[in-house]
Formats: sequence, structure tokens, C-alpha cells
Amino acid sequence: MALFLGLVACSTPPDTLGKLDLKKWRQDRGGCKGERAELVADLRGEQKELLGKFADEIGKILGKPDIHQLGAGNTKFYVYFLEKGTQCEDITKKSEAKKVIMKFNAIGLMSEITYQSRPL
Repeated sequence: MALFLGLVACSTPPDTLGKLDLKKWRQDRGGCKGERAELVADLRGEQKELLGKFADEIGKILGKPDIHQLGAGNTKFYVYFLEKGTQCEDITKKSEAKKVIMKFNAIGLMSEITYQSRPL
């Protein structure tokens, strides 16, 4: 049993999730290469698959978030930029680039996915 858990914990992240090319997604940090913009429809198509997953599992699947924010009541947010914007020059600057925001509840399960372009 412990060997099985060790293998699962150390497994490499998947290359795809349905039609979503995760390898391409993870390689486009900050959306600065413009590849994530082409993957938005595929991401939307897999939302139900992502909801209810733990934050660390989402981090493995989609890669490290571009921005990680803590909210009230131990909630957390992962932000992934979907297009090139001011964040590509300086991640600390407010960006009006389109982004997907994933909200995790107090126990770390994803509870909501929203899309927006207004600065955080």
C-alpha cells in the first residue's frame, strides 16, 4: 500500500485532460506566449473535471499558478493568465489581461472557476 501511494505521489503530471493540452498550458507561464488563449475553450470544456480537486492536484495538472492569493476564512485563489499583458513585464503590476481564477475552500477543494479581465 505504501509503495502504491509513493508511486501515485511521485507520478508525472498528465499531458492532456480531455481536449486540453496541459503540456502546452504549463509551458505558457503568465499567458505570455499566447498559447493559453488558444486553449480557453478546451479549459472550459474540462471545468467539471477540475471542480472538487485539491489545490495541490490542480497545481500538478495546470502547473504553478501565476498568482496565488489567500482570502478570508482560509480560502485561496489560483490565478492563471490567459493572454499576454503587463504581467509579462512585471508580475507585481496590475494587469487587465484575461485570466481564469480558481477558488479553493478552507479544506483546499476547488469550489469555483471564474473568468475575468479586470485587475486583481
